[in-house]
Amino acid sequence: MAGGADFGGDDDGGRMIADINVTPLVDITLVLLIIFMVTTTYIVNPSIKIDLPKAASGSEQPKTTLALTLTKDPALYLNGERTDEPHVVQFIKDNLPANPELQAIIAADKVVSHGDVVHIIDLVKRAGVKKFAINVDPNVAVPSLPAGSPPTVPVAPAAPPAPGAQP
Repeated sequence: MAGGADFGGDDDGGRMIADINVTPLVDITLVLLIIFMVTTTYIVNPSIKIDLPKAASGSEQPKTTLALTLTKDPALYLNGERTDEPHVVQFIKDNLPANPELQAIIAADKVVSHGDVVHIIDLVKRAGVKKFAINVDPNVAVPSLPAGSPPTVPVAPAAPPAPGAQP
């Protein structure tokens, strides 16, 4: 072969190499995939850690601009930042004109009293928010009831009628 070099008896006969070696591409892709998988575990949920109560009928709620969290400390958080009730009311008054469909998502640790949660719901409603949701953990296995059986919710006995009241 004039002007060419013979590298180990390659018998291509001057043909171009048409195959692409994808092994380095696959290697780099897998390394990047592993890097992304490791880093996303640190940045996916930088939220306040609370133990949500379980509910079988719960569903995912879209992200909103008003996320309220009650912790067992007790502490109140607005969109991930510690706050107090007057700041929550002010935040609602500042943001409600721009977004009249503002929805509050209220998350509370399961040891927070019912009265505290109702107080926050009342606070949000008095500030002008018409829609709210209570955040629950939807990943719970609740045994299903047999067909036709009533739910087992304890019911308080009815108070006796007042004297002189007609039934």
